[in-house]
Amino acid sequence: MDKATLEVKARRAGLDKALAQFPEDVAAAAVQAETVARHIKAPADPRAEPWPPMRVGNRP
Repeated sequence: MDKATLEVKARRAGLDKALAQFPEDVAAAAVQAETVARHIKAPADPRAEPWPPMRVGNRP
């Protein structure tokens, strides 16, 4: 991510103070977030539940 994009995203996220005091840390966090986002797979069916619904009471 280039510096200008990083600054815009950090400011939009409300990280002005962190960006001013710790620019290397904000950049490292942005790289980590991009890496994690690349590894997350979108569900084939967005309406599908990620796991079975929670149920209270009798267990099968």
